[in-house]
Amino acid sequence: MILRFSLPYRTVLGQRLAVCGSHPDLGAWQPAAAANMHYDEATTCWSLELTVPDTAGELTYKYVLRDDRTGGEQWEFGPNRRIAYDAARTERMHLADYWRAPMLPENELQTAAFTKALFRRPTGYGSTKAAVAVAPATPTKKAKAPAKGKATKAITEAVEPSISHQLLGANAAPAAGETVFRIVAPRVAPQHGLCVLGSDPALGAWDNTKGLVLSDDEYPTWSGAVTLQNPGEDCLYKYAMWDPAAGHALDMEGGENRVIPATQDRTATRVFNDEAYQYFDAWRGAGVALPVFAMRSAQGLGVGEFADLRLLTDWAVKTGLKLVQILPINDTTATHTWVDSYPYAAISVFALHPQFIHLEGIAALKDKKAAKELAELKTELNAKDFVDYEPVMNAKWKFLRLLYKQEKAAFLADPEYREFYASQASWLVPYAAFSALRDRFGTADFQQWPEEFRTPANVTALTAETAADYDDYGLFFFTQFHLDKQLRAAVTYARSRGVVLKGDLPIGIYRHSVDAWTQPELYHMNAQAGAPPDDFSTTGQNWRFPTYNWQRMAEDGYSWWKQRMGHLARYFDTLRIDHILGFFRIWEMPIESVEGLLGHFSPALPLHRHEIERRLGWFDYSRLCEPYIRWHMLQDIFQGEAQNVFDEYMDDASYGRIHLKEHIGDQRKIEAYIAQKVADYPEHAEYFAWLQKGLFALVNEVLFVPAGNDFYHPRITLNKSYSFRELDSDEDRRRLYDDIYIDFFFRRHEEFWRQQGLTKLPPVRYATDMLICGEDLGMVPASVPGVMKQLGILGLNVQRMPSNPAVEFSHPNEAAYLSVVTPSSHDTSTIRGWWEEDRVRTQRFFETILGHWREVAPFYCEPWVAREILVQHLHSPAMWAIFPLQDLLAMDNHLRRANPHDEQINVPSNPTHFWKYRLHLPLEELVDAVGFNEPLHGLVVASGRA
Repeated sequence: MILRFSLPYRTVLGQRLAVCGSHPDLGAWQPAAAANMHYDEATTCWSLELTVPDTAGELTYKYVLRDDRTGGEQWEFGPNRRIAYDAARTERMHLADYWRAPMLPENELQTAAFTKALFRRPTGYGSTKAAVAVAPATPTKKAKAPAKGKATKAITEAVEPSISHQLLGANAAPAAGETVFRIVAPRVAPQHGLCVLGSDPALGAWDNTKGLVLSDDEYPTWSGAVTLQNPGEDCLYKYAMWDPAAGHALDMEGGENRVIPATQDRTATRVFNDEAYQYFDAWRGAGVALPVFAMRSAQGLGVGEFADLRLLTDWAVKTGLKLVQILPINDTTATHTWVDSYPYAAISVFALHPQFIHLEGIAALKDKKAAKELAELKTELNAKDFVDYEPVMNAKWKFLRLLYKQEKAAFLADPEYREFYASQASWLVPYAAFSALRDRFGTADFQQWPEEFRTPANVTALTAETAADYDDYGLFFFTQFHLDKQLRAAVTYARSRGVVLKGDLPIGIYRHSVDAWTQPELYHMNAQAGAPPDDFSTTGQNWRFPTYNWQRMAEDGYSWWKQRMGHLARYFDTLRIDHILGFFRIWEMPIESVEGLLGHFSPALPLHRHEIERRLGWFDYSRLCEPYIRWHMLQDIFQGEAQNVFDEYMDDASYGRIHLKEHIGDQRKIEAYIAQKVADYPEHAEYFAWLQKGLFALVNEVLFVPAGNDFYHPRITLNKSYSFRELDSDEDRRRLYDDIYIDFFFRRHEEFWRQQGLTKLPPVRYATDMLICGEDLGMVPASVPGVMKQLGILGLNVQRMPSNPAVEFSHPNEAAYLSVVTPSSHDTSTIRGWWEEDRVRTQRFFETILGHWREVAPFYCEPWVAREILVQHLHSPAMWAIFPLQDLLAMDNHLRRANPHDEQINVPSNPTHFWKYRLHLPLEELVDAVGFNEPLHGLVVASGRA
């Protein structure tokens, strides 16, 4: 049997195409052994013939573009192609393929967000719905055939149907003489299908009720087969949306007519794996962002729960929103205090947070006294206008223990639990062991545990059901099983209603986590991750997470990342990657730093001493790399306290120089010393906080940060330091900043960081079929947008944080299609809060972005102002416009919160921020708010996002 591959593609000199696949002659999936294709210059088509055994079989393959000049290769986009063949049905098969180009925006429509939620197919559509599709309709006039090369208008007239088509199942091999149509088209409404209309009578002769109705057995690929009545003539055809209930096509795709070339061979099978469906417009949607912990409902216990996602889904459907975005939901229980409210410091990147469990969803409490206590606590905690983390968690754990004891026997015998345990044991068992040991020893810092537990030896035996202390671990198995069950139920419900659930992947891991306990070799435990100075913090951010050992991760093909992404895909169809810049380079600080100014990008290309000396003209380690402290600086920072501060904390180093004393020689030592002072003199806590800030600033007074082996990084924002301003000459300042600093941070690393991103991101990006969005704010290397576009990762556009440094505010109209636009985020104030922060800035925004020239901006962000801002975002060309719920409620005077400054979720400049924001009204009330929901739905519809 002969399989003939053909692919039209215009190459340049040095490029060639090859086929790589499962057959030995195609390399058996070894790229180096892939079969080279032959080029026909007259047709600009590449082709290859392959002989396979005269039996039935299946072949998988993919095209790869090779460049002999560079030795590089590029695979076409998408999953492996698959074709079933049967020599008993046909002896020759011609595969007419098209190159599936990477970087096409429509490729993202093949992700889970669209295939599993937005355009999720009804079960059995290919067979069941097709039968409906050929039901008789009332005869009317025949549709006019479109001219070749012209876009076709919608065809809606119904005529007498034909049953000349046949469906092609997922594993069916076509027969001799058949023409097979296959097209990837995810963007089909669940109640509709796809068909082929064409000039040949077998395709209905352009009759919109007699076309070939395609099967969705391999959705998002549609397929079907016919035997053309006039194969000796060119057949023009197009794909069209099919309405099975009405029995006719709704409208055709745009673009020129497709062509099946004439053939005199009536025995060969021709398979047309066609280019994408030609839509008239790009798909766009809108969504809402709200952390799960912030949700409020009558059924909750002082905090949002996974069950509340159903209510938010119902509200999204009523308002035309297609996406619900949440913050990280992993377990952060490290201290059993309010500090654990920080959602980006998970003790496990797999386990879910117990705060989100709905207790009644497990079982009803049989103990009447306990049930009464739970009801009373629910009333008390639900009445609070914020998430009172510690009382909430104390209540959750108390009743979880009671429910575990009550349900233990049934739980352990539950086959669903057994399946959950078996499939999730790789992370579940270490997590349960870690959590129980944390509680036993009173700390999550496993380095403080007894020696025998500092490494996770034999955790399976430790947590065995036969162990005397099994209940210590069983509680966590029980809790995670029910959390998983409740979240997956909410996800299934959202998908069934055409709503996408978007998760959030933190860039780092917590230092005292089960991940660090079990696999410390994957992280640099002696370093800290954070962010350089930005609009949120002038001294940078120190998240205190260890940085990743990327070299070690690469050794096993990034399996930890793949496992992590696969687990997230269990719950989400869309994912936000927090601080995606970390895959290019992370801001890394030494363990002795508290603030971020003495950090550096990692990986990076530091400067050797000789290079600095050559470019600057001199090098003095003491002057450039040690804190530069002078008396007038102490007076400036500490004012009247300067002498007292000097006497207690500093030494005179002669020649006007001052050194910090050894016991406070770095920020971590200062932090510990001041903490002891506060403990001894709590009444002076405010003074010591002020003092600590000043001492930290002195430690930061360096111009270069040592990188070892006589290499150095320029200190970030060094031009804002005393040390820079007090260099001996203007020439030194100019050369240091312009020649060294600007080159180092904005030119030196661009290609280096691009390669870092292209190495680390693809294994993560393609580990699942989730739609991936990257939070790419801050100090963004120029190479980042290109890499994200190449990998089909959506960027983020926050209006008040433009990526273009030349503008103060970005306009949603300027956003790229593969992006998300939003007026604010959980790390910023809301629209209303921001409006009141700076009156002069607000006036500029009011005039330049909203277009109210020479009008005085209202003092408060009135509902009509919020509406104008949101409408601008809705009409953006971006694929997604996602709004914090607080910003949507800003349009309604009756529903929005009284004080806008109570709406902000996080304050990034405050490292000890209490994450306690809670929606001020129940979701049940929001679902029933017709006076708000209907106008919002109208705005969404008018923008084309419904």
